[in-house]
Amino acid sequence: MIHAHARAVFGPEGPFQLTTIERRELKPHDVLIEIKYAGICHSDIHTARGEWGPVQYPLVPGHEIAGIVAQVGSDVAKHAVGDRVGVGCMVDSCGDCASCRKGEEQYCLQGNTGTYASTDRYGHYTQGGYSTHIVVTEDFVVRIPDAIELSAAAPLLCAGITTYSPLRHWGAAPGRKIAVVGLGGLGHMAVKLAHAMGAEVTVLSQTLNKREDGLKLGADHYYATNDPKTFADLAGTFDLIVNTVSAKIDMSAYLSLLAVDGTLVNVGAPPEALPVQVFSLIPYRRSFAGSSIGGIRETQEMLDFCAEHGIAPEIELIAASGIDEAWARVLASDVRYRFVIDIGTMGKE
Repeated sequence: MIHAHARAVFGPEGPFQLTTIERRELKPHDVLIEIKYAGICHSDIHTARGEWGPVQYPLVPGHEIAGIVAQVGSDVAKHAVGDRVGVGCMVDSCGDCASCRKGEEQYCLQGNTGTYASTDRYGHYTQGGYSTHIVVTEDFVVRIPDAIELSAAAPLLCAGITTYSPLRHWGAAPGRKIAVVGLGGLGHMAVKLAHAMGAEVTVLSQTLNKREDGLKLGADHYYATNDPKTFADLAGTFDLIVNTVSAKIDMSAYLSLLAVDGTLVNVGAPPEALPVQVFSLIPYRRSFAGSSIGGIRETQEMLDFCAEHGIAPEIELIAASGIDEAWARVLASDVRYRFVIDIGTMGKE
């Protein structure tokens, strides 16, 4: 077994503690990655606190991983020692179902293997990127282009692909009007990506506090949803709305903002139900959808797109000892716009 230093929670309330975890010895198609940076995602918090279902403790979260290949298995052909690579929200899938054959492993009909809080094909409980090393099969490791700073690349492996995938699927392009609900870790990436795809982008946020940021990130318009006039003025406007918030909101009110044949897609995942009034959908043939991350092929496409267009998340780099404080700030919406852990600080505090 390979030993790695990590930060883990030992119960739903935390706090994080420094620990040592085991990584499997390399199989022929495995890659050992020395993790340099790991992003903090709101889903880390939901999962670690058992809000999406029971988990095993201790738990090492983290599925926004950027690092350097340290060792490869005997049959690895896609990566070499020294390569700049990343790992996102999944580390394996069945490889045989209809979804996997289409390159959409995120929708594996047998269930993909999550980077943490999942059981892999070897019977091991997976542990994530708040750690110094990880072993992943080569097919689930992506290449990070040189044009993207390694620290900035980490959040692209979740926040980037989670917003890129629905924008591509529902056709973000010139002439399309797209709204992004929430300007947080996911939302700010959605704005940057939709702008780069040529769409007309509107941010819908509770207040106008981040309006200047939103416009700098690429939004054409910015509205406060705490103003009822917003919903009256924008009724029937958008071809696509990407809802990035992980909180309960009035979905019927937001659905009213869609044009005929428009779609509201949820990428934020609050633990509570989101009731929908069916007459928000029927009269204008509107759709209410959900979207997960992208497959490995699409994740690589997203990274290459970001490199080509100079897109990177806005990050705040923190030491491993600061994870608890960072989580508290995420819950208080006090981050612009993604925390990234400098894994080089692991065990040095």
